Amino acid sequence: MEKKQKASHVLIVGYGEMGHAMKFLLRDRHHLSIYDSRQIEGLPPVDLELLAASADFILFCIPSQPLGEMLERLSPHLQQHTICLSISKGLDDLGRPPALIYEQVFHAGQRYCLLYGPMISEEIRAGRYGFAELGCSDIAVFDEVQALYRGSALGIRKSDDIIGISWSVILKNVYAIAFGASDALGLGDNVRGFLAVTAMEELSSIMAHMGGRAATPLRLAGLGDLITTATSVGSHHHELGIKLARGQTDDISGEGIHTLAMVAKHCLFNYRLYALFSLVSDMVKTPAETEKLFRNFIAGSLQHP
Repeated sequence: MEKKQKASHVLIVGYGEMGHAMKFLLRDRHHLSIYDSRQIEGLPPVDLELLAASADFILFCIPSQPLGEMLERLSPHLQQHTICLSISKGLDDLGRPPALIYEQVFHAGQRYCLLYGPMISEEIRAGRYGFAELGCSDIAVFDEVQALYRGSALGIRKSDDIIGISWSVILKNVYAIAFGASDALGLGDNVRGFLAVTAMEELSSIMAHMGGRAATPLRLAGLGDLITTATSVGSHHHELGIKLARGQTDDISGEGIHTLAMVAKHCLFNYRLYALFSLVSDMVKTPAETEKLFRNFIAGSLQHP
């Protein structure tokens, strides 16, 4: 007879798309509490610090920008065994990915991990499968998180390349914009395949520069999430590419747009070494030139050595 899984106390911080998805995955087997800084109908106010003090797991389903402040707020209240799990993607205004924010706040004094991969909230809440890599350096943390999601439709693989999965999931949003523009320009499926290969080549090179492994972008947090973001109906970053190809400038915002700005502002790497990344950057700066820029990029790619 299979031993019944012990229910954990889980605090979900952030009740947006991913907060709803995490609730759907865990609600039948664990004790859940939910906090959001906004007033949301049906979501009662809670004592955040009190809930954090009793939580076995805290799932941070918030953007990277407020993550540091939230960790600073909760850090004094956490138990030693508590695992902080971040689904936050993107860079904060200092150009820091979530992994670096955790390191600078916790100073190795608290267990944490990162969960990234193809996990479209709508599909998860419809009972479909999701897949993710768990970035952590401690196998015990992986085992406990895997047990947390056991019985759900989320498949989890371990990665100890925390730097690699962090940058893969962040930068893939930039590349996803190119796919939307290509589709809007009617460039076809062959170009889509070329964009996928080029994005992986550039990501692998960037990973090596940032201290990650060149092969990490080929896994779930990179290629897996890129395919999902770049091709799914309703993808925000795919839609941004469509808008840019049409010369639209209203509401051109999102994690990928912010990433472009932070990479340039903080000189995180020399993005001009990467033709496709540079293309998206130029498209965002001059949307009216998107078609010309894109066709010049393709023409340059056709040149033989």
